[in-house]
Amino acid sequence: MARHRVPRIRSSEITPQAVWEGRREFLRLALGATAALAVPVAAGDVDATLATAFPGLVRTDLGAGLKPTAREVFTSYNNFVELGSGKEAPAENAHLLRLRPWAVRVDGECEAPGEIGIDDILGRFPQEERIYRFRCVEAWSAVVPWVGVPLRDFLARFKPTSKARYVAFQSVHDPKNLPGQRRPVLAWPYVEGLRIDEATHPLTLLATGCYGRPLPGQNGAPVRLVVPWKYGFKSAKSLVRISFVEQMPQTTWSKLQPDEYGFYANVNPSVDHPRWSQKRERRLGEGLLASRHPTAMYNGYETEVAGLYAGMDLARHY
Repeated sequence: MARHRVPRIRSSEITPQAVWEGRREFLRLALGATAALAVPVAAGDVDATLATAFPGLVRTDLGAGLKPTAREVFTSYNNFVELGSGKEAPAENAHLLRLRPWAVRVDGECEAPGEIGIDDILGRFPQEERIYRFRCVEAWSAVVPWVGVPLRDFLARFKPTSKARYVAFQSVHDPKNLPGQRRPVLAWPYVEGLRIDEATHPLTLLATGCYGRPLPGQNGAPVRLVVPWKYGFKSAKSLVRISFVEQMPQTTWSKLQPDEYGFYANVNPSVDHPRWSQKRERRLGEGLLASRHPTAMYNGYETEVAGLYAGMDLARHY
């Protein structure tokens, strides 16, 4: 299988050294034990910890050379309306997301529909560590080290048929425990979708962790979608159902405001949001007053994914 290499980001475009605080600090954060934070950690020790959290972890070169946003910054600034509106509410309410038992149902146009538990996802599929750029439609960005399964490998187990032209995703619906779902802020449950060729692209990830740990609740635990060339709202969190479908599925934000949030949601500096420009982005950790950076087409993954949209009017199919 051909390996797709993620483009390197220039040093002038990445999270600054003051925020990153060096490779060793990142490795210490990945351990997750309070006592360990005060002790320098060797790379070999961190590898052992990752191997314990994710048996059979595959280390890839995807994003090699990128410097991730500090974990405490990315995991405390979230959009996860199910856990509350505002950027801090999801982390504050993450404990309300019940992570066990948890299963993902796969159905629709496939020969082997079924349900699979999160622990089976972790045990049956080799987990890969990948570092991706992450871009929100709100014009902020980050660099995140994810752990997960190539979505195409996961989907192949369910044997999609030739009628499967799209893949629909559904997030958790638990208004009894999730405070955001007690209000009609969005049409619950949260739903998203991809074309089958987008879903099976080598870069598309079914994420189970980030920063060397299992996903925090506020970041979409225990399993979420990560599509690095699209705006973050396409990467649905806390998945409970994946369906192979023949017709383009409806998606939460495009149903709510179709003139602002299209089905494709590809990062494109030439197509502005109706209420703000997408030409530049703010890097998490740099501060609200820091200079903004130019937005890269397809979030910097143009070489890998532009062929998916050859001949399309990107201003109309936004």
